[in-house]
Amino acid sequence: MRTLLIADLHLSSDTPDTNQGFYRYLEHTAPGADALYILGDLFDAWIGDDLLDATHHPLSGIAHEVMTRLRKLSNDGTAVYLMHGNRDFLLGERFVSACQAMLLADIEQVELQGVPVVLLHGDSLCTQDEAYMAFRHQSRNPEWQAQMLALPLEQRLELAKSLRMQSGEANANKAEAIMDVTQQDVVSLMEHYGVATMIHGHTHRPHVHDLTVEEVPAKRYVVGDWDSEHGWDIVIERSDHTAPRLRQFSLSEPPDA
Repeated sequence: MRTLLIADLHLSSDTPDTNQGFYRYLEHTAPGADALYILGDLFDAWIGDDLLDATHHPLSGIAHEVMTRLRKLSNDGTAVYLMHGNRDFLLGERFVSACQAMLLADIEQVELQGVPVVLLHGDSLCTQDEAYMAFRHQSRNPEWQAQMLALPLEQRLELAKSLRMQSGEANANKAEAIMDVTQQDVVSLMEHYGVATMIHGHTHRPHVHDLTVEEVPAKRYVVGDWDSEHGWDIVIERSDHTAPRLRQFSLSEPPDA
C-alpha cells in the first residue's frame, strides 16, 4: 500500500520531454498506488477549461492526453487528487471530472498510510513576497476569475504569456529568501492542524526540513519541480515505521513503484 505525491510539472507545448516523462510515470510508477496527489502547477499555465475545445492550440492536445491517462489510472483503482497551483489556479470542474479526479482545497488535512499530513501547493506560505501575495489574493477572488474567464480565449492566452514574463522579470530581482516560505507561517499552520508532517511544492527547492511544532519533532517535505531529464515525488508506504520518502528519478526510467 503506497501513496504518491508530485508537484510542479509545468507541462506545456514547450516541455515535450517532461510531458513524455510524466506519461511514463503514469504507466510505470503510479499503477497500483492507492492514490496519486498532484499538488499544483500540473500545467505551466491554464486559462480556462474551454481550452479543451481549442483544438488548434498545442496545450489542448496535451491536456486531452493527460486527461485520458489520469482517467485510466483512476479507473484502474488509483485515486487521483488535484490541487490548484499558482500557474493553473483556473483549472475547473470540467477538467477535473474528465480526469475522474477529486479537487482538493488550497490547504488539505489528510491521513496518508496512517500519517497525518497537511498538504498545500506552498505559495500561500511565501508571505514575505508582498507583491505576489497581493496578486494571489486577487487571482483567487471568484469575481476576478469570472471576469478573466469571460474574456476571449486568445486574449486570455496573451494575458497569461504576459503575466509569466512579468513574473520571471520580477523574480529575477527578488532576494532568494523572499521567494521561499516563511518559517513562522509553516509552524503556525502545522500547529493549527495539529500535524507533524507538511508536504508542499512551489518553491522548486526539494528538501526535507526538520523543525519543531509545539515541542514535537516535525518535518516539512518540499517536492521538487520536474525538468526535461528528472522528476521528483514523495512516496509513503504503510509499514511499521512509515515515513515519507523524497526521491528524484530519471524521466527515461521512472521507478516501478
